[in-house]
Amino acid sequence: MDNGLATTSKGLKWMVIGVLVMVAGYLLMMGGGSKDPQVFNTAMFDWRRLVAAPTVILCGVVIEIVAIMRVAKDKKEQ
Repeated sequence: MDNGLATTSKGLKWMVIGVLVMVAGYLLMMGGGSKDPQVFNTAMFDWRRLVAAPTVILCGVVIEIVAIMRVAKDKKEQ
């Protein structure tokens, strides 16, 4: 059944999950600044901001790519 969309509902669900994972990565990256510009705060260089957040964002991008490729495969099979 053709509903006029380029994606399936399953593909859209995975695309939304990928966006939410990327948003979670950006939220992990927030903070670490200093209220006083004359004071250097080393909290912006912790493991969460340098390793965990970019890894989570990349996982979200991979989920998006897989969702798009899966959608193309699902549409081809119909």
